[in-house]
Amino acid sequence: KTGMARLRILWPFMALILIWHVATDDLGNGAVIALRMVSAVGIANLVTMTTKLSQMVDVVTWLTTPLRKIGLKTRNLELGIALVIRFIPVLVEKGQMLAQSWRARSAKRLGWRTIIPFAVLALDDAEHVAEALRARGGL
Repeated sequence: KTGMARLRILWPFMALILIWHVATDDLGNGAVIALRMVSAVGIANLVTMTTKLSQMVDVVTWLTTPLRKIGLKTRNLELGIALVIRFIPVLVEKGQMLAQSWRARSAKRLGWRTIIPFAVLALDDAEHVAEALRARGGL
C-alpha cells in the first residue's frame, strides 16, 4: 500500500507522456514508456523499502570493483549514492512540512513560491552534511 502511494507522484508525468503520444498518434509507444517508468520507479521503491542502506552500499561497492581495478577512486561515488538514498526521505518530509506550513498561512494553492524555500532547506542540509564529513576527516 505504501509503495503504491509513492507512485502517485508519477501521474502528472504519465499524463504528459500519454497526451504527447496521443497528439503524435503513437499511443502504443506512449503506453510502453509510461509502463516502463511506473515499473522502474516501483521496483526502486520496493528495493529501498525492503533493503537496508548498508546492503545497498555493499552492492554499489561490489559494482564499482572493476573501476577500482583500473585505478579509479570510487569512494566518492559510493558515498554520494548512499547520501542520495539516505536523504531523499528526509527531503520529502521537509517538503511535506513546507507544504503544510504554506497551507496553514495561505488560502492560495501551493505553487512555485515554495521552490526557493525548499531549495534553501536542501542546501542548508547539504552544508550541514558537508561540515560533518569534513569534521570526520572528509574525503
